Amino acid sequence: MHIILGEQHAQAVSDRYVVLELDTFRPGNQDDVVSAFCVIENVPIHELSEVVTYRDLHQQLIKNYRAANWAFCEHALEHLQGRWNGEIDSFYEIMSARVQEQKQQPCHSAWDAAIRV
Repeated sequence: MHIILGEQHAQAVSDRYVVLELDTFRPGNQDDVVSAFCVIENVPIHELSEVVTYRDLHQQLIKNYRAANWAFCEHALEHLQGRWNGEIDSFYEIMSARVQEQKQQPCHSAWDAAIRV
């Protein structure tokens, strides 16, 4: 797995590799965000027929995380753990911990899921 920053870079390789959005970062107090993506180079042969399904579920995970739909996130994470040859399991573990943390404290109205750096 490789990490790349910026949607433009992700699109440049998306025709050759599976590209999944991971997170968004907000540098300082800026309004703009930078997205981070991972590039999955080696999809196990037994998962090839389900790549689109897993990719779509991953995209829905990110979308529902931003919408604070914790139940969907928990369900998606259960199904995604172990996929992609385990390459991004550590990301899914972090997301699971974030979901549990967010469930304990309600999101404020301005929450956008971007990580401030």
